[in-house]
Amino acid sequence: MMQLQPVLDIGGLLVSSFVVHAGLAIATLLALNPLLAKVRARRVVWNLPLAEFGILIGLIGLYTILL
Repeated sequence: MMQLQPVLDIGGLLVSSFVVHAGLAIATLLALNPLLAKVRARRVVWNLPLAEFGILIGLIGLYTILL
């Protein structure tokens, strides 16, 4: 069974795992932005910042579950 680690040791610096998951989610969202622009998702979405925030929260939850 996989154990949750609330704190990660990165080079002697203790970092909360939530911060790592949030950083991964932000990096993923930045990588998805050009793809969303190419698909023209901005035309379909009424409130783009709210949609990006929803995607960010979903990605943080996904990384928290998977990692």
